[in-house]
Amino acid sequence: MCAVTLVTTAGRPDEISMALAQKACDELNIRFEPRNKRSVAKLSQLFNANIIIAGKNRYEYYPKGAGAPFFFHPNSAAFRLKRVARGEQDPFLDACNLKVGDSFLDCTLGMGSDAMLAAYKVGDLGKVVGLEDDANVAFIIKNGMQAYDTSELPLTSCMRQIEVIQTEAVEFLRQQGENSFDVVYMDPMFEELIEESNNFETLRVAGSHLHLSKEWVDEAFRVAKKRVVLKAHFRSGLFEEFGFERAVRLTSKFHYGILEKTSER
Repeated sequence: MCAVTLVTTAGRPDEISMALAQKACDELNIRFEPRNKRSVAKLSQLFNANIIIAGKNRYEYYPKGAGAPFFFHPNSAAFRLKRVARGEQDPFLDACNLKVGDSFLDCTLGMGSDAMLAAYKVGDLGKVVGLEDDANVAFIIKNGMQAYDTSELPLTSCMRQIEVIQTEAVEFLRQQGENSFDVVYMDPMFEELIEESNNFETLRVAGSHLHLSKEWVDEAFRVAKKRVVLKAHFRSGLFEEFGFERAVRLTSKFHYGILEKTSER
């Protein structure tokens, strides 16, 4: 039997956490379970459930069996944005070659770090859409990006600019017209572990494990106006399998692959 998802609060709920709990129930169409001094592990075992905790400052998500919560945090985006703002290069932005006013589709949003850099590059005139297949993860990321408390600029404005859509990537691409996004980006990050952080490890438990397919690449190529960009482990055979031009980075665990729209397929 598949695990359901329940919403509860921290040990001593206040009005704010109760309001956040109700918001999660409404948006995800799931029920509330009072904490009643029970541990997350106890609630999860008792109801065979994933648990979302509405705290005072954020949501925390415990997929069934997870030992640590998944929650939104900008992670590497904060220092990457600072470097880019100083005029330094970022390999992701080099691969995407985004311009002010471009539209960018991130098929595998994850924690949203790359999408935040894309938002910075395309500016207020541009558009950034991020897709997340898992409803619970999409909820955590969407609400985290809108509510994360930081005075850091441009980080805040970049987070707020991203439109998070809960959907399966190929299904979304099928519904888009040709050349409807300037750049389409894919990072099937669970092929091999690249990031090294506790929160990313929890995302590996919580998120959908996506596998790149010919249909996915073909649909991305149809939807892209300028290029499709793939991020994968340096040992990955996906670049060659699907015809991406690999941008080799000798000291990095991952490479970027590029399919220019002018390429023949």
